Amino acid sequence: MQYVTLNNGLKMPQLGFGVWQVPDEEATPAVAKALEVGYRSIDTAKVYQNENGVGRALAASDIPREELFITTKVWNSDQGYENTLKAFDASLERLGLDYVDLYLIHWPTPEFDEYVDTYKALEKLYKDGKVKAIGVCNFNVEHLERLLNECDVVPAVNQVECHPYLQQSELKAFCKEHDIYLEAWSPLMQGGEVLNHDVVTGIAQKYSKTPAQVIIRWHLQYENIVIPKSVTPSRIEENFNVFDFELSKEDMAEMAKLNRNQRKGPEPNEMNVR
Repeated sequence: MQYVTLNNGLKMPQLGFGVWQVPDEEATPAVAKALEVGYRSIDTAKVYQNENGVGRALAASDIPREELFITTKVWNSDQGYENTLKAFDASLERLGLDYVDLYLIHWPTPEFDEYVDTYKALEKLYKDGKVKAIGVCNFNVEHLERLLNECDVVPAVNQVECHPYLQQSELKAFCKEHDIYLEAWSPLMQGGEVLNHDVVTGIAQKYSKTPAQVIIRWHLQYENIVIPKSVTPSRIEENFNVFDFELSKEDMAEMAKLNRNQRKGPEPNEMNVR
């Protein structure tokens, strides 16, 4: 396992396991398999409606809590200072934990203009020791700038859609400048279109790896935190088996050319679902 060090000194596994779109009852065996394979970072959210399932897998595991890194998120309908504090307590209860390692704002939803107050609630949770680190998801540069100007704690992580067709280089440069780690959701791209690109399949053939393994390896070398999702045991294993090879500079240069700024998810400023 490779770790990154967040801006507050906390170590976080660079490769984690995501459970977006995994039903609650399927989350338990999927997370159990991920832990068995070697994953130590699990990423969930209130809106995924599977925190209970994740919690069941964690409770059944004999891995010491301090070796695990658990992330969850506050949903749009729970934003605002007091609402966020209540939402956090409810998430903690569903997960069956005393604390979470990383708590994130799921979307900025700028139309409702609550994300600064929400983030101030995250700062309280952090200062009270209920979370080890705080951050955001899907924040553009202007949203991050506002937090940097109006809040005290620099976000540790900005989790955004990122894959070879959406490499987020400008946002990534801003995050790096402010010591914020970029974490990639949908790292293999929803629909998997990029997995069939000739560059990706060619590199996969060269290393006797799968296209998915090549893209996960690209994320690691691109210095992203990455959280692939699967409920298929063989895929969960395959996605973790990426530490025994390395892409060359030439491979990375070829991968860089794939960027199309092509999103599959919403543009953050347009996301206003409660």
